[in-house]
Amino acid sequence: MSKKYVYLFKEGKAEMKSLLGGKGANLAEMTNIGLPVPPGLTITTEACNEYYEQGKEFPAGMVDQLKELMKEVENQTGKQFGNPNNPLLVSVRSGAVFSMPGMMDTILNLGLNDETAEGMIKATGNERWVLDCYRRFIQMFSDVVMEVEHYKFENILESYKEKLGVHFDNEIDAANMREVVKEYKAIAKRETGREFPSDPMEQLLLSVQAVFRSWNNQRAIVYRKINGIPDHLGTAVNVQSMAYGNMGDDCGTGVAFTRNPSTGEKVLYGEYLINAQGEDVVAGIRTPQHISKLQEEMPVVFQQFVDTCQLLEKHYKDMQDIEFTIEKGKLYILQTRNGKRTAQAAIKIAVEMEKEGLIDKKTAVTRVEPAQLDQLLHRRIDPSAKLEEVAKGLPASPGAASGHVVFDADEAEKRGLNGEKVILVRTETTPDDIHGIVQAQGILTSRGGMTSHAAVVARGMGKPCVCGCEAIKIDYEAALFRIGSLEVKGGDFISIDGSTGRVILGEVPMIDPEISGEFQQLLNWSDEIRTMSVRANADTPEDAAKAREFGAEGIGLCRTEHMFMAQDRLPVVQEMILAENEEGRQAALDKLLPVQQGDFYGILKAMEGFPVYIRLLDPPLHEFLPNIEELVIEITELKITKKDPEALLAKEELLRKVRTLHEFNPMLGHRGCRLGVTWPEIYAMQVRAIFQATAQLIKEGVDARPEVMIPLIINSQELKMLRELSEEIARQVKAETGMDFPVSVGTMIELPRAALTADEIAPDADFFSYGTNDLTQTTLGFSRDDAEGKFLPAYIDKKILEENPFIVLDRNGVGKLIKIGNDLGRQAKPKLKIGICGEHGGEPKSIAFCQEVGMDYVSCSPFRVPIARLAAAQAAVSKGGDLGQK
Repeated sequence: MSKKYVYLFKEGKAEMKSLLGGKGANLAEMTNIGLPVPPGLTITTEACNEYYEQGKEFPAGMVDQLKELMKEVENQTGKQFGNPNNPLLVSVRSGAVFSMPGMMDTILNLGLNDETAEGMIKATGNERWVLDCYRRFIQMFSDVVMEVEHYKFENILESYKEKLGVHFDNEIDAANMREVVKEYKAIAKRETGREFPSDPMEQLLLSVQAVFRSWNNQRAIVYRKINGIPDHLGTAVNVQSMAYGNMGDDCGTGVAFTRNPSTGEKVLYGEYLINAQGEDVVAGIRTPQHISKLQEEMPVVFQQFVDTCQLLEKHYKDMQDIEFTIEKGKLYILQTRNGKRTAQAAIKIAVEMEKEGLIDKKTAVTRVEPAQLDQLLHRRIDPSAKLEEVAKGLPASPGAASGHVVFDADEAEKRGLNGEKVILVRTETTPDDIHGIVQAQGILTSRGGMTSHAAVVARGMGKPCVCGCEAIKIDYEAALFRIGSLEVKGGDFISIDGSTGRVILGEVPMIDPEISGEFQQLLNWSDEIRTMSVRANADTPEDAAKAREFGAEGIGLCRTEHMFMAQDRLPVVQEMILAENEEGRQAALDKLLPVQQGDFYGILKAMEGFPVYIRLLDPPLHEFLPNIEELVIEITELKITKKDPEALLAKEELLRKVRTLHEFNPMLGHRGCRLGVTWPEIYAMQVRAIFQATAQLIKEGVDARPEVMIPLIINSQELKMLRELSEEIARQVKAETGMDFPVSVGTMIELPRAALTADEIAPDADFFSYGTNDLTQTTLGFSRDDAEGKFLPAYIDKKILEENPFIVLDRNGVGKLIKIGNDLGRQAKPKLKIGICGEHGGEPKSIAFCQEVGMDYVSCSPFRVPIARLAAAQAAVSKGGDLGQK
């Protein structure tokens, strides 16, 4: 017996969504709860997938099953497919597992030919209406199946309206509509070289094939990619007996939502047209009426529709998007699906449905896509605005901003302090630019990736940033940048969208963030449900306060190197790096100690009562030094001008030292704990600053909870050595201050070897924190900045990788290392605290993985904390699976 490929609506149910598609499953469900659904059948997604597997041939048995069940549909309707005296006409529609509105193809009025059209004219006495249905069918079938461009048919229709002096299709009389039908068939024959098919079963099989083909049309592929829908799901095909909304003034068609999809308000939202077919509503040829107007025109039908909407919402326990037709005063429901909605609406609907008793709190938190919350946490460009997009880079930090172009951090600071809005445009930013970044509305760079200096700093500050926009060529001397032949000068207004990477000319209208009472309620429920703690990556007291405001329960990553980037500290840091001996280095460190102590005092105080994981200095030291190329230029200028011999000697000495520190691969070079091993006095100064700040706060009655984090270890010996250093300094500070405090030292797991030897490392660690950016780079052998700018997009387009592994955690590679590290670490130390502090800590799919492998916490930038709170709750509900509205 062959596999079942075709199901009558009455044979299916909502749980069969993966087999029948969303539309087919809902039609089956509505049929079975007694709603007025025109009878029909569904061809399964499995048939679609096997069609492709078998070289675009229908699977064996499918056609016979289709013919057999079409007889059942005939029995249900009392009509016959192809019978001229009583013809059954059907619609053929796609129906993917996840809703893809408008992405695939539809055909209406299938079954019409010259004979069935004449039979319908005799039966209805409405010649013009039948011929209108016929010409629509020829046009749709020719477009979808025969691939004849639809405008060729539209041109014919327009010429008839012009000749007759009428404005609307329904004003063309029967005699002229008959001529339109003839011309339509002639176009189909001329363009394809074959007669328009007249056999209804041939029409049906060709249409099913066309819907299967449409699964892989360009717009469907792009939609799936944008919305994260897998390519392997396939589409079902729904064959449904026609209900006609264009037979007269007691007929109509429309689309409505059971609640407002923009605001979430509990009112019917939609529109309809009297005497029209479904495509007329979306085509915009006639202006539809608001759904409430139906109450005046057809009060009985309107009340029936209201009752149906309430029934469907209660049945599906979600806001519904419903397509309906009214034929001769009788209501038919053609489709229902969970309605697409804005973030604001999603939150309001979820909270109100919980209050109404339709859903519980756990279900409510799964009803909002965490990524949608970005719309509410950052300014965004008004989606109705007309934009002049001129370039695109990497979406490095979400939000949108407009401002005058400036190319210099000093100018950005000066103009920003004067109240001007500026966008800082740089080839790439360095620690020297931090003061300009603080005052700018947003940052645009032509180089660098998602973890470049600009990206990391902007995300921490909640500022929009577009990085790696290679289309822009910056000319600092002329104070302009070029995009092809376009020149944008300093002072010109531009806008950037850090959520999409777009660069736009001029100032654009923005929508400000909206934090509603429902939003807060949803987050409170999330906190009740989730089992993982959510912390923030924060480097300043201001960041810590913002993180706490967003609901962070501690700091999972405080990057101490960012504290050295301030202009007043950089010279002292450079003095420390360039010192010829330990004595010179210590002199600089003594200057930095009180400054670092002040930093830690502020952060620990802002996060009182919560843990603060402070990572000791991590980046290669060359990052704090002048650029070699810039030094060479300065030296050349001094040599040519001969105006300052002393400055020339100093610059030449500086260049010599910078070249001495130069590394061929600095990200795998002298950085992280290797600095602590070779120059232990640097880590000693930082640890002392941490514990002196702690002792000071405890003396003041503040509950300070620092934890020292050692970066980039490869084995237990490194950690053991640096733990002993930290504990010795803690003993000294306790003795000096008379204050007691707990000492916690842990490590970042950023290298494959550390994960694979976690059982050896764990005895000396109070916690593990996975630095997944470096772990991804070292596992895949990718330099993130180079990969994202050069070859990673091609890897994703060509399906070598499903997603960018720096945005969504690579479960099969990096994920396996994390699981090994967790298992080994907890075998050696069962109560070991484990978390994640890379960018993945704020990404919902990655958070689901963290739940799955038993992590204690995730940590992300302050502005992603609400997203992480919701995603962690969804992960707890689904036990690590992927939830949220598609």
